Amino acid sequence: MTLDLFQKEDQHTNGPVTVLGQTFANDEERRAYFREELLKKLPELKEIEGFPIGEDDDIINLSDPPFYTACPNPWINDFIAEWEEEKKQLEKEGKRVPDFEVTEPYAADVSEGKNNPFYTLHTYHTKVPHPAIMRYLLHYTQPGDVVFDGFAGTGMTGVAASQCENPDADLKNKLNQEYFSVHKQYPIWGKRNAVVSDLAPAATFISANLNSKYQTSLIEKSILDKLEKLNDKYSWMYETKHTNGATGRINFIVWSEVVQCPDCNHEITLWDETADTVNGRMKKEFNCPKCQSLLKKENCVSKTETVFDRNIGEAIRIKSYNPVLINYTFNKKRYFKKTETYDLEIINKISNLKISNWYPDYIFLGKGTQWGDTWRAGVHNGINRVSDFYTKRNLILISEIWSQLHLQEKFVATSILSRNLTKLNRYVLKPRTPHGEVNGPLSGTLYISSEYVEQNFFDLIKSKIPNFSWDNSGVITSTNPAQSNQIKDNSIDYIFTDPPFGANIMYSELNYIWESWLGVFTDNKPEAIENSTQNKSTLEYQKLMIDCFKDYYRILKPGKWMTVEFSNTSAAVWNGIQTALVNAGFVVANVAALDKKHGGIKSMTYTTAVKQDLVISCYKPSSEFDTKFQKSQHSSMGVWDFVEEHLAHLPIHLVKDNATTAVVERSAKILFDRLIAFYVQRSLPVPIDAGKFQEGLKERFVERDGMYFTQEQVEEYERKKAEVPEFIQMSLFVGSEQDAVYWLRQLLEKERRTESDLHPLWMREVAGNMRKGDSLPEMRQILEENFLKDDTGKWYVPDAENEADLEKLRNKRLLKIFEDYKTEAAKPKGKLKEVRVEALRVGFKQCYQDKDFKTIVTIGDRIPNNLLMEDEVLLQFYDIAAAKI
Repeated sequence: MTLDLFQKEDQHTNGPVTVLGQTFANDEERRAYFREELLKKLPELKEIEGFPIGEDDDIINLSDPPFYTACPNPWINDFIAEWEEEKKQLEKEGKRVPDFEVTEPYAADVSEGKNNPFYTLHTYHTKVPHPAIMRYLLHYTQPGDVVFDGFAGTGMTGVAASQCENPDADLKNKLNQEYFSVHKQYPIWGKRNAVVSDLAPAATFISANLNSKYQTSLIEKSILDKLEKLNDKYSWMYETKHTNGATGRINFIVWSEVVQCPDCNHEITLWDETADTVNGRMKKEFNCPKCQSLLKKENCVSKTETVFDRNIGEAIRIKSYNPVLINYTFNKKRYFKKTETYDLEIINKISNLKISNWYPDYIFLGKGTQWGDTWRAGVHNGINRVSDFYTKRNLILISEIWSQLHLQEKFVATSILSRNLTKLNRYVLKPRTPHGEVNGPLSGTLYISSEYVEQNFFDLIKSKIPNFSWDNSGVITSTNPAQSNQIKDNSIDYIFTDPPFGANIMYSELNYIWESWLGVFTDNKPEAIENSTQNKSTLEYQKLMIDCFKDYYRILKPGKWMTVEFSNTSAAVWNGIQTALVNAGFVVANVAALDKKHGGIKSMTYTTAVKQDLVISCYKPSSEFDTKFQKSQHSSMGVWDFVEEHLAHLPIHLVKDNATTAVVERSAKILFDRLIAFYVQRSLPVPIDAGKFQEGLKERFVERDGMYFTQEQVEEYERKKAEVPEFIQMSLFVGSEQDAVYWLRQLLEKERRTESDLHPLWMREVAGNMRKGDSLPEMRQILEENFLKDDTGKWYVPDAENEADLEKLRNKRLLKIFEDYKTEAAKPKGKLKEVRVEALRVGFKQCYQDKDFKTIVTIGDRIPNNLLMEDEVLLQFYDIAAAKI
């Protein structure tokens, strides 16, 4: 298949253009030159893991080099070198400073609606609105900085980078006020340079169009001219008869599944028996019109039929659907009607037509009906090829116009190709619309419902033509996996990324329809998802994410920041992401909420599920710190060098709901977890235990409201807290023994309490909240191991010296329990169905110090999988140990 993607009206400019130091007469000449160069480079590029699947011609013709390539982009480093030179001129003009440094993360929660024009231009599985990303760019970067997103999807990071140069006036005013309220000055506006990449050719195709110069008036005229000619030829396909016999124009047709009664085999069109168009609902139970048996849809047998497909020249078996309802327009009014003989005659005429133009007739993912994790028994029977997702009428029309469209016109077409134009388009009845309404495809799956709707092709295309033009040109788009970037080390100033999260979305499967039309497909081997068809478990997903983040770490400049959006309610996925970040070398500094108004698919915090997505802020330690740490890593000073460096990267003061709110990253618990992760990632022994660590924190830093600060930071904290005196204490959801200890500490630091005082609170806050397989000791045992009791029977927090002694005794007991686990795990079929996680933490740490990696892996493989995957510390030790043996 050859795609004629560009026509003369698509040229970005009619005059000379200079790209990477070379001048061309126009964009057409530039494109032709770089396509030839890309063709020469393809043999070498094909050696890169994740190179897309497709013919050379399709890859070349889909590309707009050097800005966009439907394969790894070989010019990225050339652009970055050019941008670095441009920074010098921006500094001379006073638009940036050479010693720009960001010490604190962007810690405010972000709320941003989806109803901005760029967000709604083209559908995709997940997107972050570009105004939300702009907030982070204004905080972490200055004009001319190089921004990267390796899971770019539709390229919203690129859109945000470009829009920083000339934003909408209302948006600019809004972001100015937000920035000023925090920094007491306005942000520095100006274009940031962006490199965006994604594994999926469907995603980078959309990104390339959003990050281009898009002249809508020219594109609209071209598309409408083509549609007019097509309408002259095929308008009869959308004709129906009004009540007076005059011709009306079809808006959409509802098709309903045909089933068979399990008792008498009578054929039943589900709509006829289940659609209640008075109350706006589908009946769950109905009577067979022949035998009167009371039936449910799930008890019936789907009717199938054998039809001869003229285009492939063979008989195929498909599920039966009947057209049952037509919505049409007559004299500018809309009407509903049941299908009549005239309508069935037109459908029959269409079914006998042979399609003369090319269309994708690939077997879906090459695996027949069982084509992936989005396959559902009983739903996809008869859906074996890409063409099976379309009605014959829609397939005829899209195939005829597709070959006439150039790249930016195809952008309009693809916005409906895998959604509203397919049988995935659902029709539902609702009380407010009792006759029903078009409800669109079900997000995140390839579900074909019992009632699908076939919309008017001409109306759909016209509705997707943008109503504004844009110029986001200059963003570089590449098609490659996030773990195989060809960017040079230490080249990127900031990373914003929204990676896949576990089994949330099966991107390569969902993109297959799009990519079939584009002719270039995702190589899903390096796809970072959980997928049983691809044999990718949670652990495999985590390993893939580690590889991705390691490459991110490699290309990011020292001392710079990365923002990761997180969207999943699974604790295992959350810990997998944190472990991947830490193993790559990043240090997590903050977690905040991102509300995309309507929320992401799923999301969670440190402790409990929330409606918002989360934003993880992390940094790559500076070169100066690395040098300093190299000298002190084997002494206790290395610990405090790290803590001081980390505290310098944490928010000092947060305000939420008009109150000062605690910064959880400044708690002793999280600081110690970050320390362990930092040392383990570097294969260094952790030189301090929790007791000594807390003792050292109190000696070297200042504690306020359960948080630790340097002397300079605490002065700023107290000053800002005086302005917002109401305080929101850290909330702690107790889900583990360690959480229970910290929960008790919070209570006992305020006042001494007896066991009877604590017990009712314990039963309400702790009991019943533990993870399956995690054995929680009785409250009395935890009190005895971690606290002291006075002469009146009240428990209290011990001083540093006594706490260190308690820690030693407690660790000794926990190691004894761990030895029992070792013995049980060593048995041929030894399984540890219930364990004390704190004993595992202490035991894993000791094994790590002793370089006994085999024991860590052996026990990790014997404990309940959820405990390993949902505990950040256990997973960290296990992952490092697994890599050592």
